[in-house]
Amino acid sequence: MILAVTNDEDVDAGPVLDLLAARGARVQAIDLSGWPGRAGLAFDSGGGSGERWLLPGDGPSIRAGDVTAVWWRRTRPFVTHPGLSPGDAAFAVRQTWEALQGFWASLPARYVNQPWRNEIASHKAHQLPLAERCGLRVPRTLITNDVARAQAFVAAARGAPVIHKALHATPVDWHPTRLLGEAELADLSAVRLAPVILQEYVEGVDLRVYAVGDRLLAAEIDARATGSPEDFRTVFDEARVAPCALPPAVEAGLRRLMAELGIVYGAIDLRRRGDGEHLFLEVNPAGLWLFVEQRTGLPISAAIADLLLGG
Repeated sequence: MILAVTNDEDVDAGPVLDLLAARGARVQAIDLSGWPGRAGLAFDSGGGSGERWLLPGDGPSIRAGDVTAVWWRRTRPFVTHPGLSPGDAAFAVRQTWEALQGFWASLPARYVNQPWRNEIASHKAHQLPLAERCGLRVPRTLITNDVARAQAFVAAARGAPVIHKALHATPVDWHPTRLLGEAELADLSAVRLAPVILQEYVEGVDLRVYAVGDRLLAAEIDARATGSPEDFRTVFDEARVAPCALPPAVEAGLRRLMAELGIVYGAIDLRRRGDGEHLFLEVNPAGLWLFVEQRTGLPISAAIADLLLGG
């Protein structure tokens, strides 16, 4: 059985699940928001059968011994019983987290990706220095909530554009990467409220690279002629999109980075300057791919299915 940990809003998962089913694989999808309010679990130890079960409220029971691969996609928070007080609900969430983490850690299954490695790999403050150690170039970057250091970073740019990024965002508070405006550059006092990413703006073409096992599937996304050259995500339909090749040194650096992060899938963002230099921006261990696959024909869904099947 291939167990897909996802939810019904994850539109990219569907094509992969269909490919797996077409190849004869037994696939079951679960949404973690079912636990603990509507779904259960049972782990037997100490002289019993030794069986471990997940008991989804809306599907068949899942025996740990039947799971050959886990596809850790996009999870949603646990949802507790509505009758619990806030304190009791928090307690229920902690117990559920502990039990399920033990379940995942005990599975002798193939993971794409292991959830604990996914969590660590997603931190940008970890990715950037690691990418440099792996031989990749990184734009000049500062992560801080110290106003004086932010001011010094902007001053060192000597009038060159500086962009602002969030360290983490949800669909509720997501904002595109953007250039700091004149008013923000003149007054950076708001930085004290929460850490931010400040980064030199690199003009050029975006590259989205999908690392799937030992495969690197790359596309260039040229948004330079659009209204948002600093972030293609808001103007993707206007951008020019095509498959592309990577220099051998960049490929080697990305492979080293994936190995150091301990993950087998990642959506990697690079920026290629006009002189051909490639700079690493970030990697998303659960990044979307269908929008690129549909524009380029790159076989990303098939590569993920191959990986889950052991290819």
